[in-house]
Amino acid sequence: MAVEITAGKLLGYDQVAAIETWLRETISYIPGSSDDPISAIRVNQKQSGVCRDLAHLGIALCRSISIPARLVVGYHYGLVPMDMHAWFEAYVGGRWYAFDATQEEMTPGYVAIGYGRDAADVAVYNQFGPSVYPISQDISVKLVEVEE
Repeated sequence: MAVEITAGKLLGYDQVAAIETWLRETISYIPGSSDDPISAIRVNQKQSGVCRDLAHLGIALCRSISIPARLVVGYHYGLVPMDMHAWFEAYVGGRWYAFDATQEEMTPGYVAIGYGRDAADVAVYNQFGPSVYPISQDISVKLVEVEE
């Protein structure tokens, strides 16, 4: 599938950019639509998912054409609703590049909290057994202009 998506693209970055575009145009990003991690195959079958699902499918497609890829979790300025966010990075030309199929373009304001092979590597919260305390969070990301 990745070979078809990237047909005619230059090797490396342009292939990953084609995968990101394909994800954005093909897989519906629906915040809050999934609580449980699903496989990349299932995401493709459903044609929808949360940010983690789109990132997992992007990672699988990159790896299938021998481009190293990893999951990143964190926050993104202006994300609605504000919550943990996931995107992926691909290793091309000696460095990692970020890709986010849930957004029209990569903009300033991404705050990475963790990197890993998949969501299990970078789980922000794991719970075993019943919850003892109510869990809540109030997250905000402020974009600050830096003078050069």
